[in-house]
Amino acid sequence: MKTTEVAETQAALFAALSAESRIRIVQLLSKDTLCVGALSGSTGISAGAVSQHLRILRSAGLVQSERRGYFIHYRLAPGAAGKLRAALTAVVNPRKGTRACAAKAKCARGGNKPLK
Repeated sequence: MKTTEVAETQAALFAALSAESRIRIVQLLSKDTLCVGALSGSTGISAGAVSQHLRILRSAGLVQSERRGYFIHYRLAPGAAGKLRAALTAVVNPRKGTRACAAKAKCARGGNKPLK
């Protein structure tokens, strides 16, 4: 996968978690399989809003659904936590061999001090 494609995938994952409500939904689904009504009651947001948040989480590959009779139950997708962990690690700890920041070399020579 090209660097651009990897960055786009990472951005999509982070965007899916950019809303507090979606983070709460992921936290709830990491513990149990729940339907929209249960998620709505637990989060205090409308069922329609929960459905929209679930659509975004599903498109990012973080949530899966399963029809059980009349209701659709949602759960955290297998490997979702690992996918998020890998994306964050790749951002904060880039692989060796990637081009270093030019400012970093300047800082090493005693120029501008790096940000902490």
